Amino acid sequence: MTATTVSQQSVVLCVGDTTYLDYKPIEAKREGYGPQGNGGNGLLLHSGLAVAPEDGQPLGLLWQKLWNRTHPTPPPVDETPAQKKKRQSEARKAKRKRPFEEKESYRWVEAIAEAEQTVESTTQVIHVFDREGDIAEVFAHLNDCTHSGVVVRAAHNRALEHDPNRLWAKLEAQPIQGYHWVPLPETKTRKARTAKLALRYCAVELRAPSRLGDDGPLKVYAVYAHEVDAPEGEEPVSWMLLTSEGVDSLEQAKTILRWYTYRWRIEDYHQVLKSGCQAERYRLAAGGMKTLLGFLTVIAVDLLRLTYLHRTQPELPAEQVLSEAQLAVLTAKASKCPATLTVGWAVATIARLGGYLEHRRKTPIGIQVLWRGWAKLHDLVEGWQLANQT
Repeated sequence: MTATTVSQQSVVLCVGDTTYLDYKPIEAKREGYGPQGNGGNGLLLHSGLAVAPEDGQPLGLLWQKLWNRTHPTPPPVDETPAQKKKRQSEARKAKRKRPFEEKESYRWVEAIAEAEQTVESTTQVIHVFDREGDIAEVFAHLNDCTHSGVVVRAAHNRALEHDPNRLWAKLEAQPIQGYHWVPLPETKTRKARTAKLALRYCAVELRAPSRLGDDGPLKVYAVYAHEVDAPEGEEPVSWMLLTSEGVDSLEQAKTILRWYTYRWRIEDYHQVLKSGCQAERYRLAAGGMKTLLGFLTVIAVDLLRLTYLHRTQPELPAEQVLSEAQLAVLTAKASKCPATLTVGWAVATIARLGGYLEHRRKTPIGIQVLWRGWAKLHDLVEGWQLANQT
């Protein structure tokens, strides 16, 4: 999905997040991979996935950044406790003085700035971030934008301008305006369920940190969604969302909440990239991974779109998502074809290319088998095209 194609939409969401590509062994350090918080070595990848605001359908990759941390200089072996304390103090001071543009957190602003430049001004791009994107500079940067906005889950109980309350107390004091039901996917800590969320909302003025100068407060809208009647033993879902978009009605609050739930699409994309395309399996030198990931990310987006449509619109004509050459190869490989070639049929056929076996008691099509089938389809299409050129 290019910026040109995104520009055909009046509004598009860009869901963003960062993932680690972990190459744990010590050999990875010698190959040029930087340190990670879990003690491993690898790369960091920040992605911005364009999705449709109506239903969250993945549209394509709008922005992506890959970078490598540098290993710190090891301290002297004969360093005394006093010298260690001084060195660490100087490192903290240097970190505080570092320009924001040189910090890793700048990637959240950088994603907005890049989309603002590459997407036509007729398309409004709403960036959807989780708590890591709750940075004052994100909201301040929007003052320089003409067609960008944000929905961010709050991480900080910020002070408010001209108000003794802080953010959470301010929203908890607002009346419940209505309820909205949200399907929650299964995670390591909870089972899948549909949550009933009570909605409160109001405009707030966040007190800007002194590092931003005298630009005044950050004027945003807050939507507070808190689960009621959560199942026994389950922690209630509670989301404090900050947005640049106006929220003056219950329907607008529901829209902001729905947009935030589409943020899970970026987690699905990273899972496809790592579990399906197995991006962490390849052990190139760090410099060569950028080229390889450029290839793998295109496949990951295609697979994500295909699996999403297979789950939500299996009867959609396959010609809307696959090329003429791909359909020609699939029909040639299939033992029998339906009268109408659908997305559901195409995904099942691609999975069989990857080794999927349909038993009497069907098992779900996994992302790895779909990846193998997609890779084989790519090779078959290439051969089909070469044969038709002669």
